[in-house]
Amino acid sequence: MSSEHIDEISGIATTGHEWDGIRELNNPLPRWWVITFYITIAWALAYTIAYPAWPMISSATQGVLGFSSRNDVKNEMAAAETAKAQYVAAIQAKSVSEISADNALREFAVAAGGAAFRVNCVQCHGSGAQGSTGFPNLNDDDWLWGGKTDQIQQTITHGIRFATDADTRQSEMTAFADVLKPDQIAEVSAYVASLSGPVQDKNLVGPGAKVFADNCAACHGENAKGNRELGAPDLTDAIWLYGSSEAAIAAQVRAPHNGVMPAWGGRLGETTVKELAVYVHSLGGGE
Repeated sequence: MSSEHIDEISGIATTGHEWDGIRELNNPLPRWWVITFYITIAWALAYTIAYPAWPMISSATQGVLGFSSRNDVKNEMAAAETAKAQYVAAIQAKSVSEISADNALREFAVAAGGAAFRVNCVQCHGSGAQGSTGFPNLNDDDWLWGGKTDQIQQTITHGIRFATDADTRQSEMTAFADVLKPDQIAEVSAYVASLSGPVQDKNLVGPGAKVFADNCAACHGENAKGNRELGAPDLTDAIWLYGSSEAAIAAQVRAPHNGVMPAWGGRLGETTVKELAVYVHSLGGGE
């Protein structure tokens, strides 16, 4: 006698599985679903034969078609290098001024220079080139050594006070703690601060102007507008590298910070330095 159970309502045999009085009907899968299922199995087998798939001890099966994603990436990178070769060659052959005057070259140089900046320069100048205390903001109009593209290129190539480069930009502010008396330092600090903002004691400004004329004007100029030949900053524009308070100015007068920038020419090469110069100039503060 058959033990097969037939559902009373549908008349379809059940599988024999039962949960809480609920029996599972033994309905066959739709034919289209079964065909599709077998097709996916066949496709998977064919795929693993045609392409790299099965892991081995030290590698994987190579596939009969010889496909390699690494080779694809290599070919794409080679194609990209070929495509940009004409721009790189043009940048190598032209000056930064000529590059800036060519729209297509300038656009390429800004993109390439931006990438180089993010790898080599953000550690000091910040991701937005905004700088920080002791590191210049490259977005503003204040340039110690000049903001034209060729001047920027010179600075990047040879650095600032970089001992191993004979052509590095060189200047050094005197430590006036050994030259001026404490009250003179207070006076000249008040005078310098007054050139761009209010001061605590206006009575110090007059004597400070004389101290400035006697000791500081030779580098910063009689009008305190600075001297780019010496890397002497403009003291009237309210842009400060080490702080604008009278205390910060006095500290700089007593024992000045003389910052150092590496010479990037030997590390990055002339082409990348040109691209960096054009990029920095494009930030908005370039002249």
